[in-house]
Amino acid sequence: MGSTGSIGANTLKVIASLSDRFEVVALSANSNIDLLARQASLFRPKMICVTGTGLEKRLKGLLGRKKIKVFSGEEGLSEIVSRGDVDMAVFAISGNICLRPLLKAISCGKGIALANKEALVAAGELVMKAAAARGLGIIPIDSEHSAIFQCLEGRSRRFLRRIFLTSSGGPLLNVHKRRFRSLKKKFILKHPRWNMGRKITVDSATLINKGLEIIEARWLFDIDESKIDVLVHPEAVVHSMVELVDGAVLAQLAVADMRLPIQYALSYPDREASLVENLDLVKAKRLTFMKPDLDKFPSLALARQALRYGGTYPAVLNAADEEAVTSYLGGGIQFYRIPEIIEDVLAGHKDTRNKALSLEDVLEADAWARREARRLCCRF
Repeated sequence: MGSTGSIGANTLKVIASLSDRFEVVALSANSNIDLLARQASLFRPKMICVTGTGLEKRLKGLLGRKKIKVFSGEEGLSEIVSRGDVDMAVFAISGNICLRPLLKAISCGKGIALANKEALVAAGELVMKAAAARGLGIIPIDSEHSAIFQCLEGRSRRFLRRIFLTSSGGPLLNVHKRRFRSLKKKFILKHPRWNMGRKITVDSATLINKGLEIIEARWLFDIDESKIDVLVHPEAVVHSMVELVDGAVLAQLAVADMRLPIQYALSYPDREASLVENLDLVKAKRLTFMKPDLDKFPSLALARQALRYGGTYPAVLNAADEEAVTSYLGGGIQFYRIPEIIEDVLAGHKDTRNKALSLEDVLEADAWARREARRLCCRF
């Protein structure tokens, strides 16, 4: 799901290189139906789903006479993951549209390879409880969480003392905070290491991407927020580390290529030879680490605050960030306003539930936060 995005396209590259092991049963995309139709010609799925509004008829036209069932919307995604011939669902789709299909896939006992951040940020408690009830493990595709997963492979969680999430530092690592008000958008969108989408590049610039990853790690590895540290590591060779109770620190190192964690997630617990180049440590020369500047990147602290508050606060954090970044990219607010919007939305939220968290609670908080963030963006 999300086959036309960066993660989805790389997943299909991995599948093509291991075609003796995998068959594509279904594909989905939001609006890039031209690419989706080309992918369907190559991989011949039995089903396709498009989640963008009003695109189903045009997609059928692009497919011609191919015998592929076409579905649409969230219901179509749930239909895909319910199929008996689906063994694993790769969630490379972005946004909360992932939540119901993900929970459906878990209830159907499917293997889950997860690249969607919103699922664990907004509803990590629900997702992990559902997975535990079915006796399922969720294999992360994010390079940082994949690294942690690999470092902990075969080890009891009682041996885990601390997690170190690494960050390249983003495009503003060496830019003084006083310059944030005058930075051009093209500068912020030019990441020194990665070629990512616009939204995630802005998240990397504010460092809230690491805050979201803290929330993900808390749920994936059942560890308290206070035991998750962030280290700025500009070389981006160490993808994350764990410290065990005896003081040993284990790290996962590799070239920066998303095909590696994707292939690991698909083939787990096996390992397959990869088409990705090997890491040359001599060429890397040095590995440096430093603490993030929380005065310069306040969004990181806001994410920790939301996680400590619990309940629907992480969903509010995520929604406020998405709306603030959308406004910035559309010219509505300046870059430095993004953490201010997030902070104000969090401050205005009141989680007054007296019952266990539900999916409806998460979605209602998400909708409220989006309305509030848009209102605040209009002030500037």
